Amino acid sequence: MTMKTTKTINPANSDIKWYLIDAENLVLGRLASQIATIIRGKHKACYTPTQDCGDYVVVVNAEKVKLTGRKMEQKMYYHHTGYIGGIKGVSVAKQLEDHPERVLMKAVERMISRGKLGRQQMNKLRIFVGPEHTHQAQNPITLDIGSKNPKNKRSA
Repeated sequence: MTMKTTKTINPANSDIKWYLIDAENLVLGRLASQIATIIRGKHKACYTPTQDCGDYVVVVNAEKVKLTGRKMEQKMYYHHTGYIGGIKGVSVAKQLEDHPERVLMKAVERMISRGKLGRQQMNKLRIFVGPEHTHQAQNPITLDIGSKNPKNKRSA
Protein backbone atom coordinates (compact mmCIF):
# COMPACT_ATOMS: atom_id res chain seq x y z
CA MET A 1 0.00 0.00 0.00
CA THR A 2 1.35 3.42 -0.94
CA MET A 3 1.25 6.40 1.36
CA LYS A 4 -0.27 9.58 -0.04
CA THR A 5 1.43 12.75 1.09
CA THR A 6 0.40 16.35 0.96
CA LYS A 7 2.94 18.59 -0.64
CA THR A 8 3.35 21.91 1.14
CA ILE A 9 5.25 24.78 -0.35
CA ASN A 10 7.28 27.47 1.35
CA PRO A 11 8.57 30.80 0.04
CA ALA A 12 12.02 29.34 -0.67
CA ASN A 13 10.79 26.87 -3.30
CA SER A 14 7.87 28.83 -4.78
CA ASP A 15 8.30 30.74 -8.01
CA ILE A 16 7.67 34.42 -7.33
CA LYS A 17 6.41 36.62 -10.17
CA TRP A 18 5.84 40.36 -10.53
CA TYR A 19 2.58 41.72 -11.96
CA LEU A 20 1.82 45.21 -13.25
CA ILE A 21 -1.74 46.58 -13.04
CA ASP A 22 -2.94 49.86 -14.50
CA ALA A 23 -5.71 51.11 -12.18
CA GLU A 24 -7.10 53.69 -14.60
CA ASN A 25 -10.94 53.56 -14.63
CA LEU A 26 -11.04 50.34 -12.56
CA VAL A 27 -13.56 49.91 -9.73
CA LEU A 28 -11.79 50.13 -6.37
CA GLY A 29 -13.29 47.11 -4.57
CA ARG A 30 -13.03 44.76 -7.52
CA LEU A 31 -9.42 45.79 -8.11
CA ALA A 32 -8.57 45.40 -4.42
CA SER A 33 -10.00 41.86 -4.28
CA GLN A 34 -7.96 40.80 -7.33
CA ILE A 35 -4.79 42.28 -5.80
CA ALA A 36 -5.46 40.61 -2.44
CA THR A 37 -5.84 37.24 -4.17
CA ILE A 38 -2.51 37.65 -5.96
CA ILE A 39 -0.44 38.83 -2.98
CA ARG A 40 -1.86 36.03 -0.81
CA GLY A 41 -1.04 33.46 -3.50
CA LYS A 42 -4.57 32.05 -3.78
CA HIS A 43 -4.37 32.09 -7.57
CA LYS A 44 -1.67 29.38 -7.49
CA ALA A 45 -2.23 25.64 -7.39
CA CYS A 46 0.33 25.34 -4.59
CA TYR A 47 -1.50 27.78 -2.23
CA THR A 48 -0.68 27.20 1.42
CA PRO A 49 -2.67 29.33 3.91
CA THR A 50 0.11 29.46 6.50
CA GLN A 51 2.93 30.46 4.12
CA ASP A 52 3.66 33.66 2.23
CA CYS A 53 3.85 32.30 -1.32
CA GLY A 54 2.12 35.19 -3.09
CA ASP A 55 3.42 37.30 -5.94
CA TYR A 56 4.40 40.96 -6.08
CA VAL A 57 1.95 43.50 -7.50
CA VAL A 58 2.87 46.93 -8.89
CA VAL A 59 -0.09 49.28 -9.38
CA VAL A 60 0.20 52.47 -11.45
CA ASN A 61 -2.30 55.33 -11.93
CA ALA A 62 -3.74 54.85 -8.43
CA GLU A 63 -5.31 58.31 -8.55
CA LYS A 64 -7.57 57.31 -11.46
CA VAL A 65 -9.42 54.54 -9.63
CA LYS A 66 -13.26 54.78 -9.69
CA LEU A 67 -15.83 54.32 -6.94
CA THR A 68 -19.41 53.23 -7.57
CA GLY A 69 -22.57 54.80 -6.19
CA ARG A 70 -22.24 57.77 -3.83
CA LYS A 71 -19.14 56.49 -2.03
CA MET A 72 -17.11 59.50 -3.16
CA GLU A 73 -19.27 61.79 -0.97
CA GLN A 74 -20.39 59.40 1.76
CA LYS A 75 -17.51 57.02 2.53
CA MET A 76 -15.23 58.13 5.37
CA TYR A 77 -11.97 56.84 6.79
CA TYR A 78 -11.82 57.19 10.57
CA HIS A 79 -8.90 57.06 13.00
CA HIS A 80 -8.53 57.92 16.66
CA THR A 81 -5.81 60.23 17.97
CA GLY A 82 -5.68 58.55 21.38
CA TYR A 83 -7.17 61.51 23.21
CA ILE A 84 -10.69 61.77 24.59
CA GLY A 85 -13.07 62.71 21.79
CA GLY A 86 -10.21 62.44 19.33
CA ILE A 87 -11.92 60.61 16.46
CA LYS A 88 -10.99 62.09 13.10
CA GLY A 89 -12.52 61.41 9.71
CA VAL A 90 -11.41 61.97 6.13
CA SER A 91 -13.69 61.53 3.12
CA VAL A 92 -12.61 59.40 0.17
CA ALA A 93 -12.72 62.43 -2.14
CA LYS A 94 -10.27 64.35 0.10
CA GLN A 95 -8.03 61.28 0.47
CA LEU A 96 -7.93 60.78 -3.32
CA GLU A 97 -6.82 64.40 -3.75
CA ASP A 98 -4.11 64.33 -1.08
CA HIS A 99 -2.85 60.72 -0.96
CA PRO A 100 -4.52 58.58 -3.67
CA GLU A 101 -2.31 55.54 -3.02
CA ARG A 102 -3.68 55.24 0.53
CA VAL A 103 -7.23 54.58 -0.72
CA LEU A 104 -6.17 51.46 -2.62
CA MET A 105 -3.73 50.42 0.11
CA LYS A 106 -6.47 50.54 2.75
CA ALA A 107 -8.92 48.61 0.55
CA VAL A 108 -6.41 45.79 0.00
CA GLU A 109 -5.24 45.86 3.62
CA ARG A 110 -8.77 45.21 4.83
CA MET A 111 -8.97 42.09 2.64
CA ILE A 112 -5.77 40.58 4.08
CA SER A 113 -5.60 38.83 7.44
CA ARG A 114 -4.43 40.98 10.33
CA GLY A 115 -1.28 39.56 11.82
CA LYS A 116 2.33 38.78 11.11
CA LEU A 117 1.60 36.94 7.86
CA GLY A 118 -0.74 39.68 6.62
CA ARG A 119 1.86 42.38 7.23
CA GLN A 120 4.42 40.28 5.37
CA GLN A 121 2.04 39.89 2.43
CA MET A 122 1.23 43.61 2.31
CA ASN A 123 4.94 44.31 1.69
CA LYS A 124 4.44 42.71 -1.74
CA LEU A 125 2.14 45.54 -2.88
CA ARG A 126 3.71 48.59 -4.53
CA ILE A 127 1.36 51.47 -5.44
CA PHE A 128 2.39 54.46 -7.57
CA VAL A 129 0.62 57.69 -8.47
CA GLY A 130 0.97 58.28 -12.19
CA PRO A 131 2.08 55.94 -14.98
CA GLU A 132 5.74 55.60 -13.91
CA HIS A 133 7.11 52.98 -11.51
CA THR A 134 10.54 51.94 -10.28
CA HIS A 135 10.31 48.18 -10.90
CA GLN A 136 11.17 47.84 -14.59
CA ALA A 137 14.15 45.64 -13.67
CA GLN A 138 11.78 42.93 -12.38
CA ASN A 139 10.05 42.69 -15.80
CA PRO A 140 6.49 42.64 -14.41
CA ILE A 141 3.78 40.78 -16.31
CA THR A 142 0.95 43.14 -17.31
CA LEU A 143 -2.49 42.12 -16.02
CA ASP A 144 -5.64 43.54 -17.61
CA ILE A 145 -8.20 43.41 -14.79
CA GLY A 146 -10.72 45.47 -16.80
CA SER A 147 -11.09 42.81 -19.48
CA LYS A 148 -11.87 39.98 -17.03
CA ASN A 149 -15.36 41.28 -16.31
CA PRO A 150 -17.21 44.29 -17.77
CA LYS A 151 -18.18 45.37 -14.23
CA ASN A 152 -14.50 45.86 -13.33
CA LYS A 153 -14.20 49.00 -15.47
CA ARG A 154 -16.07 52.32 -15.40
CA SER A 155 -15.72 54.83 -18.19
CA ALA A 156 -17.11 57.91 -16.45
